[in-house]
Amino acid sequence: MDIWRKKPFLKSLITLGIVTFLLFSAVWWISSFIIKEDGDFAHRGKLALVRIEGVITESDDITKQIKKYREDPAVKGIILRIDSPGGAVGPSQEIYKEVLKTTGEKKVIASMGGLAASGGYYIACATNRIFANPGTITGSIGVIMAFSNIEDLMKKIGLKTVIIKSGKHKDIGSPVKELTDEERKILQDVSDDIHGQFIEAVAKGRSLNIESVKELADGRIFSGKQAKEAKLVDELGTLEDAISYAAKLTDIKGKPKILQERKEKSFLLRLLKGDFSSLIPSPLDTKFLGAQYIWQY
Repeated sequence: MDIWRKKPFLKSLITLGIVTFLLFSAVWWISSFIIKEDGDFAHRGKLALVRIEGVITESDDITKQIKKYREDPAVKGIILRIDSPGGAVGPSQEIYKEVLKTTGEKKVIASMGGLAASGGYYIACATNRIFANPGTITGSIGVIMAFSNIEDLMKKIGLKTVIIKSGKHKDIGSPVKELTDEERKILQDVSDDIHGQFIEAVAKGRSLNIESVKELADGRIFSGKQAKEAKLVDELGTLEDAISYAAKLTDIKGKPKILQERKEKSFLLRLLKGDFSSLIPSPLDTKFLGAQYIWQY
């Protein structure tokens, strides 16, 4: 064994080679087992699940998720799980546009939970297919603009507001003065225009003519079963049904791997940290002012 003492480098090299070979063999054996159990592990199909929950006040998080999964070649399709009464018009339209852009490259399926109304339904109209439960609350195709007036209250407590403005209608919707007939017409025209945009989106997404959508677009809600009869949704089914359909549509063999974002902060953690801002919206928060695609219940 003098050769090992004279050439320690050679001994180390041979030892490293043996260890590498054993490690490679172990990895190969484990991989073979996984492939045997789950099918082709390396090429296992992936679907992404994006959740749209609660009142829609912003779009950044959702649009970033959709874009990320659209650009990921490993993701074959996207399921939008919608549990929302809708929300602000702008963010709803931004998410709708991102979904519409994605359907040109990948299949996007909407799965409605307990509630997918107004802005939530608006977003669903951009997808390739819509699933709803029979009892899902949906529809509410309309626009609402709500203003409070505290003019009489201020008079009672002796408060007077002085407004300096450079435009005739700059203080339109102010809570300290009554709306004039002219101002009401301006706001109604804006509301009607945004409502028309909603109707066009539904007609385009559902392949319906404008007139038939107008008959349904008076703000009323529908059950999932009623919505299917009105051709506002395609299928009655659960989230699992939507996932199974997406897997078949994208030619995924076997059970697909589901990718989804984890929420950064849980409800309890936000309470412990004293972060109540996202839990209780302020009436003065600009995100909750203006025109909304929302069902107020």
